[in-house]
Amino acid sequence: MKRIVVLISGGGSNLQALIDARLAEIALVVSNRADAFGLERARKAGIATLLLPLKQWLAAGGTRDGYDADVAKHVTAARPDLIVLAGWMHVFGPAFLDVAPAKVINLHPALPGQFPGARGIERAFEAYKRGEVAQTGIMVHEVIPEVDAGPVLGTAAVPIWLTDDLDALSSRMHTAEHKLLVEVVRRILSA
Repeated sequence: MKRIVVLISGGGSNLQALIDARLAEIALVVSNRADAFGLERARKAGIATLLLPLKQWLAAGGTRDGYDADVAKHVTAARPDLIVLAGWMHVFGPAFLDVAPAKVINLHPALPGQFPGARGIERAFEAYKRGEVAQTGIMVHEVIPEVDAGPVLGTAAVPIWLTDDLDALSSRMHTAEHKLLVEVVRRILSA
């Protein structure tokens, strides 16, 4: 069975979608936040977890490149066939990407070229209220050092409805994220 490593920073609902899909052995879940509920999801599923907080690394005199290299060391030890950033809130540079032992993909809550970086759903909803967009969406892309700019592996459009508030839009976005992420991971692992 193929092996994946999943990196998270939050609730882990995309991790849960991968756990439920049973596409591969999830060899390791890494988080940079101790309060990430995704760590609990992984533990309940019997998946090895690792907490590597960037803030503590930097407070101890480390550098971002050193942090990226340390994460790469731990990820490499898990021998993954694919590395999935699923809500991972840290931009990797060459110290991670140049030594990553497998393709690194990221899930981003926006369509290509729209709302790179954090708060993609909120920023899309604000743009909708200003009349600038009628829809938003999800993309899965290969990771490069630039934020949310790598080659696109899959997208899903999500309309914004007149009756939406941010919670309703967020709920539909998360449903679309789970489906698209599973589809892209399945396609990559079966290639």
